[in-house]
Amino acid sequence: MDAKARTSIAERELTIRRTFAAPRALVFKAWTEPQHLAQWSCPRGFSIAENRGELRVGGGFAATMRSPEGTEHRVQGVYREIAPPERLVFTHAWLDASGTPGPQTLVSVTLVERNGATEMTFHQGVFESQASRDGHREGWSSSFERLEQLLTGLSRDAAA
Repeated sequence: MDAKARTSIAERELTIRRTFAAPRALVFKAWTEPQHLAQWSCPRGFSIAENRGELRVGGGFAATMRSPEGTEHRVQGVYREIAPPERLVFTHAWLDASGTPGPQTLVSVTLVERNGATEMTFHQGVFESQASRDGHREGWSSSFERLEQLLTGLSRDAAA
């Protein structure tokens, strides 16, 4: 592969790193338990209207996000790797109005515990365009702010 092709792919990948003041096992649960996912896995202002799945390698998941205006956005995927509490890998594809999947990306979430906090490395790619990557960066960044709030509350409850 030539340098131009490698650059093009790199420009259509997304990596976000965040540190959460929560133990790794709790962060992994927030990524894998439906009751937690429903509280954070959409951008601020959106809500989860549906969230179901089978947490096993080869198991599928589906979710429906509702925008503040009431528009529904449906996504589906398949779990490729599940290594509690350190790694989660799954496919990600938005569905159109007829239920047909669009372009598929691969998401990997790696969690490393350091002094009671968890460093998360989130990677998604390869997107069809930089614009798609940038839209996902905005959505995931907002979602991760919600995740941080959820983890703060769960950690506080666990300490009580």
